[in-house]
Amino acid sequence: METQSAIPEIDLPSLGAIMEAAERDTTNRMPYGLDFASCIRLKGFAVIGAVFSRAQITSLASNLTAWIQENHGDERFNHAGIRISLASCPPARTAALDPTLLNFVSAILGKGARPVRAILFDKTPDANWSVGWHQDLTIGVAENLPVPGFSVWSRKDGIPHVQPPAEILEQMLTARIHFDDCGEANGPLRVHAGSHRSGRLSPQHIAAWRAKGRETMCTADAGDILFMRPLLLHASSSSTVPAHRRVLHLEYAACSLPGGLRWNEDPQHPVYSKLVS
Repeated sequence: METQSAIPEIDLPSLGAIMEAAERDTTNRMPYGLDFASCIRLKGFAVIGAVFSRAQITSLASNLTAWIQENHGDERFNHAGIRISLASCPPARTAALDPTLLNFVSAILGKGARPVRAILFDKTPDANWSVGWHQDLTIGVAENLPVPGFSVWSRKDGIPHVQPPAEILEQMLTARIHFDDCGEANGPLRVHAGSHRSGRLSPQHIAAWRAKGRETMCTADAGDILFMRPLLLHASSSSTVPAHRRVLHLEYAACSLPGGLRWNEDPQHPVYSKLVS
């Protein structure tokens, strides 16, 4: 699948109207003739259908499930998911480095984009969680270093995590690969289009966005990918049907980190050597 990487010219007098219309639109489609890059820029997300065929996604899901069972045993899913090292997990790495997927990522971040974090989420009758309205504010790093602007340090599965300045998050893109059909009853992601353009949101600003009542439910079929900016305001309800809702959550960046900090998923690892910068 191909995508246009250039952002089309927009008459300045109509730009404000288009941005407002993008926020009001509550569908998954890319409206007003916008290309993929413009949709990410204005709405903060886009669902791209059938990036992986049914056969491809079934194979990926089967291989990843086998790897999880071998390396994590009977670990149960929760809202935090299972964190995966792409360097040591061939099935997840195959998905993260898929050429079609990378074409979309490169259209937003440039050819130097690399995956920097991977999490597998699932919702089942035994682990049927929900998450309130939030932004994705943390990144995984190799070690804890005192760098100005980086705060709220924590450890997740032994990996240091930190909240970087908004400028770092604004240079990232998330790709959520759906391994299962995800309808309204499966607890899909819900988003507020355009909220990513407001930077890091305070609780009061989150409440103001919620009061607008313009949320979009990001339903998807198996093989579809939801691309989104980390600062996009989003939430997820519990599933109301007894079925899997598996999503491989992949975060990409083309920027390096300041002050000696390094991404935990090292973009310079030999497994990425074949990628063209």
